Amino acid sequence: MDQYQLIRTAYRMYGQNISELSRLTGHSRNTIKKAIRVEPQVYKKREHQSFPALDPYRVIIDNWLKSDRKNPRKQRHTAHRVYNRLVEKHGYKGSESSVRRYVRTAKVLLGVYTPRAFIPCDPEAGHEAEVDWGLAAAIIAWNEVRLSLLYAE
Repeated sequence: MDQYQLIRTAYRMYGQNISELSRLTGHSRNTIKKAIRVEPQVYKKREHQSFPALDPYRVIIDNWLKSDRKNPRKQRHTAHRVYNRLVEKHGYKGSESSVRRYVRTAKVLLGVYTPRAFIPCDPEAGHEAEVDWGLAAAIIAWNEVRLSLLYAE
């Protein structure tokens, strides 16, 4: 949305041409022309994702995933395995991608899978350093001693 406004403002108020706007924003010339010509459509986020082909099978999938809660992590159903079982045993005719999307959301809702946070480590040069602990063997007074050490990478 901000890109559309930037493009229209730069074109109308500051007189930048389409080529300049294309270089500035990284969009193609056709996209720039569309943004100048037409107001963008406002999309609203769906409240609920429907799975019409899966509706008769949702109870079966939910039962499989609920039983997975007590299984070890490596023995739980994957979305691919759920799809294969539906095709083989229940004659499912839909696509695997819709099964994957449903299983992804159902695992979170049923408590089978909890998404974890990921924080990338990107220190600025000279401001931070990564260090690690390690063990080393040293001979001190003819005796081998295990030492803890801290080393920088």
